[in-house]
Amino acid sequence: MDGANSLAEQAYARLRDSLVMLDIAPGEPIREADLAEELGIGRTPIREALKRLESEHLVVSYPRRGTFATQVEIADLVDISELRTILEPVAARRAAACQDPQLRDQLAALAEEAAAIDAGAVDAGGSEGDGETPEVDARTLLEFDTRVHRAIYAAAGNQHLAETLIRLDNLATRIWCVLALRLRGVSGHVGEHAALIEAILDHDGERAARLAAEHVSHFETMVRTALGTGGI
Repeated sequence: MDGANSLAEQAYARLRDSLVMLDIAPGEPIREADLAEELGIGRTPIREALKRLESEHLVVSYPRRGTFATQVEIADLVDISELRTILEPVAARRAAACQDPQLRDQLAALAEEAAAIDAGAVDAGGSEGDGETPEVDARTLLEFDTRVHRAIYAAAGNQHLAETLIRLDNLATRIWCVLALRLRGVSGHVGEHAALIEAILDHDGERAARLAAEHVSHFETMVRTALGTGGI
């Protein structure tokens, strides 16, 4: 990777995570000059990063108006979940066949974290046994959930599959961020990863695929419950 591409990749990763976690609020203008100064890089890598982010529906550009963070459309969850229900099991099944020691070690470490969350040892505020504190907990859990998904996608060993799932997961995570204070059972949802990763490490592709599909379905159910409706 040459210098220009490396800088564009750095800018992309920083901006993507800020957009996904809503550190850059939906509808907020994105100014190239400000970003270049903040990141300490030129405007060309910033432009390249923004083009990529626009293709992933995280930013939108308007002629003569500028570039803005996209709005979070909760109604899109139905379409997102439809694709994830198909593709997440594929990734989990492929990850179960992974033999890469480094990737498996990474998954094993994440499984330990997930088990602690599932057991209630870690809550949203990072304290023990006093329940979730959404304003603090939600971010910790969201970031952990994202790390697990990306690790599974990497272990799947299919770049095109991984890129597609990362885009979908990013959009789902933005919905999660919007509803963070209204969602219930977040720790348990994130803790589901313990069993999923265990199946992957056991090379049990079918069980991993089933658990991955259930995980996606559970998230959609959580969102519907938070909205107080059977439909979105």
